[in-house]
Amino acid sequence: MPLPKIDLPDADLYYAPHFFSLEESDAYFKKLEQEIDWQQEHIKLFGKELPMPRLTAWYGDKGYTYSGLYNAPKPWVPVLQELRERVEQASGNRYNSVLLNYYRHGNDSMGWHADNEAALGPEPAIASLSFGGERKFGLKHRTRNELKTSQILLAHGSLLLMEGAMQHHWLHHIPKTKRPVQPRINLTFRNVKG
Repeated sequence: MPLPKIDLPDADLYYAPHFFSLEESDAYFKKLEQEIDWQQEHIKLFGKELPMPRLTAWYGDKGYTYSGLYNAPKPWVPVLQELRERVEQASGNRYNSVLLNYYRHGNDSMGWHADNEAALGPEPAIASLSFGGERKFGLKHRTRNELKTSQILLAHGSLLLMEGAMQHHWLHHIPKTKRPVQPRINLTFRNVKG
């Protein structure tokens, strides 16, 4: 079944809010929370070393550098293999790595960025799974100021697929929120070249 496409200029963006059933989603959240080797990474900002506002983990076949941090890959574990197979089947893409983010509360966030590192190639296909509390996923065009910032509420058990020139034209983020939110685990499957 083809994934529903979101009408966004200069982008190929697909979103399936109920990709997994509620039972599957609850089970995957629990497994990922318990079985992943979560890390509290630090980044340099204005000369200060600060903790990232979320926990992270990197699994797969290749290492990866983003935000000045090199991520050595941990070997695939069964739950990640299982999720990768489901995502590959739905998207028609192959993935050799996955970045996991654990947003523990509303203060955990991700700043504006594009997944446009050279190691991902010119038009990367990135599949993003969300489990747990719903969070807003903001989108803004890099050059077309007449386009309003868009938001998608990423549901528990959803799949978001970003393809084509999306990373070239659009930035995305997960903003902080003051409203009470449940913890959220996000997985972004990608194919690292080289």
